[in-house]
Amino acid sequence: MTTQRQIVEHQQTQMQKVKNSGAISFNGSSPLSDDKDEEMSRSALSAFRAKEEEIERKKMEVRERVQAQLGRVEEETKRLAEIREELEALSDPMRKEVAMIRKRIDAVNRELRPLGQSCQKKDFIRGEKEYKEALEAFNEKNKEKAQLLTKLMELVSESEKMRMKKLEELSKNIESIQ
Repeated sequence: MTTQRQIVEHQQTQMQKVKNSGAISFNGSSPLSDDKDEEMSRSALSAFRAKEEEIERKKMEVRERVQAQLGRVEEETKRLAEIREELEALSDPMRKEVAMIRKRIDAVNRELRPLGQSCQKKDFIRGEKEYKEALEAFNEKNKEKAQLLTKLMELVSESEKMRMKKLEELSKNIESIQ
């Protein structure tokens, strides 16, 4: 296959021959020389056209490759935008349940304070029965609070697992793009 340099040198040689032949033909050269000059001109023109066609063909090939690459980049951009949206929207899927349990824990804490204070009073005017009732109510509320805290911990743990799983999926999606 000829190199670019060889092609350029060939074209320059052809052009030089055309120039030289024109100078000779004006100086009274023979018709045989004119035919030869004309043949060289056609040859140079043909070589020029062939080179122009090759350049145009390569230009089209490059344009097609650029378009294909732009298509892939556009698709990857869309996928990355979707991943970004999912990441920004990634919130606690159990947010409402957790908030509801926290409110219940706060309510139980508010109920526990007065019960705890009444259990600590040493001067029970009405007697031991009232003390036992206050202590029983206090223990019930403590038990309810412990159950709510256990449920809250389970929800938080499950939520964290779900979010980590989603983050790993998003991470794999990003890696597949690269």
